[in-house]
Amino acid sequence: MAQLIYYCGTMDSGKSTLALQTAHNYESRGRHGLVFTNKDRAGEGIISSRLGLQSPAIEISTGMDIYSFVETHQKDKGRLDYLIFDEAQFYESEQIDQLARVVDILNVDVFAFGILSDFRTSLFPGSMRLVELADRVNPLQVEALCWCGLRATHNARIVGGKMVREGDQLLPGDTAPENEISYEVLCRKHHMANMNSKNHDKLAQ
Repeated sequence: MAQLIYYCGTMDSGKSTLALQTAHNYESRGRHGLVFTNKDRAGEGIISSRLGLQSPAIEISTGMDIYSFVETHQKDKGRLDYLIFDEAQFYESEQIDQLARVVDILNVDVFAFGILSDFRTSLFPGSMRLVELADRVNPLQVEALCWCGLRATHNARIVGGKMVREGDQLLPGDTAPENEISYEVLCRKHHMANMNSKNHDKLAQ
């Protein structure tokens, strides 16, 4: 029986690395699949890891019917054994429903990878629906660390060196600290206290 499995974690927890490794493992055993992504830091149609790994991928666009895409692909090009969906937090709720239909009707294994919550600690719509529908939700085992050394559990948006809690849920940025808009992973204590790696000394005084 095919399954819908969601691997989730904070930024820097290795989700894209695991997605690429999963695709490699299946391909090396002669199984056939497709890799999808959405809004990857490296650009459209690419799945990339912060370790430097990259692979071409199919970009999930707004309103795309994933079920119809996969069904048509199988009719035209043959059986698919698995599907990889990275950056799944950015998918629409309806698209997550389509992933479940791919599993239940087309009997194809689906592996989704994403971030659970945004910089405001609110669940992304795609992640929320995956938690509701997935056969299994697996937290990633690679633990990202807060600047204090504790396990990082929350994502923070940093603008001009300061942590912010308001703004659009989807705003381009990366973890590179030199960017005007960047992201940092923090433990719950320091996320709630607005203490990131750039301002914790000042706030502690």
